Amino acid sequence: MNIYLGNLSYKVQESDLQEILAEYGEIASCKIIKDRETGKSRGFGFVEMPNEEEAMKLIEELNGAELDGRTVVVKEAKPRV
Repeated sequence: MNIYLGNLSYKVQESDLQEILAEYGEIASCKIIKDRETGKSRGFGFVEMPNEEEAMKLIEELNGAELDGRTVVVKEAKPRV
C-alpha cells in the first residue's frame, strides 16, 4: 500500500521517517518530496508498505499525531491520474 504523509516538518529526513515507521512493519520505500530548485523538503512524502494490515495500523495510529512539533496527516495515497 502506498501511504501519503503530509504536514511534515521541513527538518525531517527520510532516514528519520524510516526509523519511526519501521516500528509498524516492513517499509519497502520511503521518499520525502523535495523542491527541484532548492532541494529543500516540501513538507510531504510517501511510504510504501507491502503488508496492508501493517499499513492500515500505521495510518490509524499516526494520522493526527505530532511529529517534530507538527500534526501530521497520514492516509492512503491516491493514484496519479
